[in-house]
Amino acid sequence: MTQPVRIPADVDREDTVLGSLTARQLLILTVAGIVLYGTWTTTRDFVPLVVFAVLAIPIAVATVLLALGRRDGISLDRLALAAIRQRMSPRYRVAAPEGILPAPAWLASRVTRNSGDTRAEWDIAPAELELPAEGITETGVVDLGTDGVAALAVCSTVNFSLRTPAEQESLTAAFGRYLHSLTAPVQVLVRTERLDLTGQISELREQAPRLPHPALEEAAREHADYLAQLGAQSDLLRRQVLLVLREPLGPQRAVDGLGGASPLAAFTRRARSRDSAQPSVEAARRAAEARLVRRLGEAADLLGPTGIVVTPLGAGQATAVLAAACNPDSLVPVSSHLAGADDVITIASVPEDDTALRTFERPGTSGPENDETEHGCPAGRESR
Repeated sequence: MTQPVRIPADVDREDTVLGSLTARQLLILTVAGIVLYGTWTTTRDFVPLVVFAVLAIPIAVATVLLALGRRDGISLDRLALAAIRQRMSPRYRVAAPEGILPAPAWLASRVTRNSGDTRAEWDIAPAELELPAEGITETGVVDLGTDGVAALAVCSTVNFSLRTPAEQESLTAAFGRYLHSLTAPVQVLVRTERLDLTGQISELREQAPRLPHPALEEAAREHADYLAQLGAQSDLLRRQVLLVLREPLGPQRAVDGLGGASPLAAFTRRARSRDSAQPSVEAARRAAEARLVRRLGEAADLLGPTGIVVTPLGAGQATAVLAAACNPDSLVPVSSHLAGADDVITIASVPEDDTALRTFERPGTSGPENDETEHGCPAGRESR
C-alpha cells in the first residue's frame, strides 16, 4: 500500500550556502565588505575613523537591507535592479515590426517644445515593442524565438464539490498521476473575461418565430428578455481554462526529483563530444514541436479519465487568445476570424466553427460549445 509523501511548498526556494544565507546574499555582503575594507585601508592615513564610520554605516545598512530584505516574496536587490532597468528603458513603445521610422520633415518642422521641457530626446522617442511571441504557426504552435515554442489547449471543467468522497479521491489521484508525469514546464491558466450576450439574445429573437409551437416561441422570447435583464443588472463573466505547454529549442536537461537541474547534468555535458555537429534551428524547432504534440496527447490521455476534455487550439484560436490576453478591455470582441493588420480583404468568408475557443461563452443554448456532456458543467452556471 502506498503512503502519502509530503512535498514542501517552497521547492523553488534558493539553496542556502552559509547558515540561512543564499549564494546571492553571501556574494552581495562579501563584495560590500571587501569594498568597505579596501576603502578604509586606503584612506585611514588621512581620514579619521569617526568620519569614515559616519559614511560607511549607511552604506553597510543599505547593503544589508538589499541582501536580506524582501517585499512580496522578491528580494530587494532584484526589485532595485528591476527599477533601474525600467527607468533606463524607453517610456513609449509602439508595434512597429518594420522598425521605428523618423517623423516626416514637414511634421518635424512644426513641432514646438516648451521652454521648461528638459527631457532628453531618447526619453520621449518611441521604441519598438518586443513581445515574447514572435508568431504562430499553422498548427497553432506559438513561436517564442530563442526561448522555444509553446502550445495552447482549452480544457473543460469538472464539478468537484458535487462528487462523493470516493469520486473526489479518484479525481485527485488521476490529476496527481498527470502531475507526476511532467518533465517540462506546464501552466494552468484560468482566464476571466466579460461576457456579451447580445449575439445570443438577437439569435433567440430571430429564431423564435420559426419554432413549431407557439409555447416554444413564447418561451424563447421570455428567455431572451431574461438574458437581457440579466446583462443589464449584473456584470456577466465567462471563464476559460487553458493548458499551456512549453518546450525549449535545445535538448532537455536532466532533472532531479524536484524538477530542477540534476547534478549529473554537468557530467553529461562533459561526456558529450565537443566536435559533434549541432542541429540547425529549424530542426530543433521541429523536434520541439513534435515533443509538444506528444505532450498534448499524453495530457489528453491522462486527464481523460477525470472527465476533462483537452482540445488543442488552432492557429486562429491561439491568435485570438493571445490578442484577448494583451488587450482584455477591447471594444471589439476578439475572434479568430478577424483579419490581421496586413491581410487584404477581398470577399466575405463564412466563419468556421470555433467551438474550442468559445467554451462557456454562450450559456443557456443547446449549441455544441455549451454541451454539458462535452464540457462537464451545466450551461448557464458561468453567467455571473
